[in-house]
Amino acid sequence: MNNLDTICAIATAQGGAIGLIRVSGPDAIAFTDRIFTPVSSSVPLTQRKPYTLTFGHIKNAKGEIIDEVLISVFRAPHSYTGEDSTEISCHGSPYILQQVMQLLISNGCRAAGPGEYTQRAFLNGKMDLSQAEAVADLIASTSEATHRLAMNQMRGRFSKELGKLRDQLLHLTSLMELELDFSDHEELEFADRTELKALASQIETLIARLTDSFSTGNAIKNGIPVAIIGETNAGKSTLLNALVGEERAIVSDIHGTTRDVIEDTINLGGATFRFIDTAGIRNTTDTIEALGIERSFQAIRKADIVLWVIDRTEAEKQIAALSDKVLPLCEGKTLILVLNKSDLTSSQLSIVNCQLPINKTVSLSAKCKEGIDQLQSLLIEAAHLPAISSSDIIVTNVRHYESLTHALEAIRRVQEGLSTDLSGDLISQDLRECIFHLSDIVGEVTTDEVLGNIFKHFCIGK
Repeated sequence: MNNLDTICAIATAQGGAIGLIRVSGPDAIAFTDRIFTPVSSSVPLTQRKPYTLTFGHIKNAKGEIIDEVLISVFRAPHSYTGEDSTEISCHGSPYILQQVMQLLISNGCRAAGPGEYTQRAFLNGKMDLSQAEAVADLIASTSEATHRLAMNQMRGRFSKELGKLRDQLLHLTSLMELELDFSDHEELEFADRTELKALASQIETLIARLTDSFSTGNAIKNGIPVAIIGETNAGKSTLLNALVGEERAIVSDIHGTTRDVIEDTINLGGATFRFIDTAGIRNTTDTIEALGIERSFQAIRKADIVLWVIDRTEAEKQIAALSDKVLPLCEGKTLILVLNKSDLTSSQLSIVNCQLPINKTVSLSAKCKEGIDQLQSLLIEAAHLPAISSSDIIVTNVRHYESLTHALEAIRRVQEGLSTDLSGDLISQDLRECIFHLSDIVGEVTTDEVLGNIFKHFCIGK
């Protein structure tokens, strides 16, 4: 990436009434000025104050008006990227936006790559790398929980926590390395070992807490996987359609209609649930259906919550047929027994007599959409997700989790070294490794390859 380039990109999705084009770089204001004519003043954009809006026209090379627009002016370093920037608010017509983009490019701009604005903000010191990654998470947030976590990270709460850890580690390693500088004087001890052990233990506890939070963060960010399983024609696809509120899966009285997994997500109680409708489990000679059933078992293994859908009109038979296949795969998971087609029978089934390790049971009619609210309440309860406050720090990023795991291993080696009176230079090496992995999260030691991998997943215009 060449920071000397001036870049431009459409920053809004197609179909809206307003379209926004962002321009950033050393010549952003001058290049925008070349295609813009203000209506009420002859003062060019290059002479206007920052944080001002100017109304006028975008004109092509022939002097024809392309659109009436508003231009926002930002001057370095007080802009999103830390560079001179403009934002052009046009009407949302794809034709208008493309015409303005072509004019900017013909006047010296370059089309921006994915995430290039945020990458420039990082390189110009406007945010650290974990905050930059939170921008993408904020854009992709689909629930209150994911939005709040992304906002917490983007506002620097995670970075501040890591900063405190690094300061403590630097204090620790400075004491250790000071002793190494005076290694000829064995009687000198700058670092009290008892104090060092206590500090290392405190740091280990904090890093472990952050590492352990990833399981919760991953569930919040990517959705809690819920497998919908059962025999053929038990009503699994009907239940999925009732839960998501649309005809997502084909429903038929013919057995074996669903032959592959079907996924969809909904938001319940501020959290995202990822439902996986699976092929009905039965003995079959159909090769394709058998592959679908094997994927059903894989879905159970990956799920946190399992909805075992049973036709209430033949409940005992279905429970007896699938218990040996289903229950071993549900160990450690929340298993909810869904007694479907309650509209077809009034008979009572004694789950106690079945002696199944079931966490919850609900009776409903997926076809009539009766009892769905009760099932949704059970799902929210089974998720066990904490309420996210503005001060909570929960790790949601795999890269952060991996770095924290390495940092945790290093600080545990430090503790072990202190307990066994290991040489100070070896302990100091582990301390530096711990600092390295924490610094990697905020981008202080990150390579260009890592940066490229992170920002290529951003949308154009951000």
